Amino acid sequence: MKHGGDLTEAMARYGGEPVAWLDLSTGINPWPIAAGLPAVIWQRLPARADGAALLTAARNAYRVPDGTDIVAAAGTQALIQWLPYLASPGPVAIVGPTYNEHAPAWRNAGHEVIAITDLRELPEHAVHAVIVNPNNPDGRIADHATLARIAATLQQRGGWLIIDEAFADVDPSISAVALCANLPVVILRSFGKFYGLAGLRLGFAIGAPDIVQRTATALGPWACSGPALHIGAAALRDQGWADRTRDALIQQARRLDDVLTKAGFEVIGGTSLFRLARHPDALKLHTALARKHIWCRSFDFADDLLRFGLPPNDAALVRLAAALALGE
Repeated sequence: MKHGGDLTEAMARYGGEPVAWLDLSTGINPWPIAAGLPAVIWQRLPARADGAALLTAARNAYRVPDGTDIVAAAGTQALIQWLPYLASPGPVAIVGPTYNEHAPAWRNAGHEVIAITDLRELPEHAVHAVIVNPNNPDGRIADHATLARIAATLQQRGGWLIIDEAFADVDPSISAVALCANLPVVILRSFGKFYGLAGLRLGFAIGAPDIVQRTATALGPWACSGPALHIGAAALRDQGWADRTRDALIQQARRLDDVLTKAGFEVIGGTSLFRLARHPDALKLHTALARKHIWCRSFDFADDLLRFGLPPNDAALVRLAAALALGE
């Protein structure tokens, strides 16, 4: 599976309407923040004031340091596509296995892509580096000291360190945003995963003003829809919701771990938005679950691993447990 979250393949192979499926193939919060909108938001172009309000809320929520800038885009995927074209020439090292859109984006922009398994193994000829932190799908976290050291090395080479923090909202202490003030670090933040509104398409790049302004110019005017600006600003200001949600996600992830462990899986990683689990019959179980209209994530690089997003309620947990029991 290239990506989770699209039931088209699942329904084509195993039938059923979307409402019949339990989709656990993504790392998207199953409990989205409320997103009411005044009708006028749909009827006018986004105003500069709307964009400014969103960026102010994002600066506060993501703890963006002084002297560092931030830009919003229609999802972090748009930023992933643009940054390789804005970066200086030279090879890029990408820590993997990881989110599989980084490598083709850099390759399509003419950069040599070097696959590495640990950022500390940065090749001597790499000018740029990309790391997803926490990593998708295993949840591995790189410490700030390592990130700072690598960023300083790339600074000497005229390059950038791109840190994709798509899942960092689950624990704000993970974020390396403070490094942006003095080092060539570009932080990517995804709004839709933690706030449960992936279809809104909203993401941010944080970095030095020159990098961010070049990115903003590339994106052009009205890079985000009016609804995205309005909903994003309101959500990012709601610190109480974020704190309660972090606690709720941790509890649900523990319940999911219990279901998976009882079914014979070894939970080997993840975040509180998704769990990575190993089972010798993972592909067989993936098929068995699909026949019960439960969709989880499998991987081309490992036939013993499955990734599970959070079931939205107790009934879904029971359904998953029952399907796994039948699939054994």
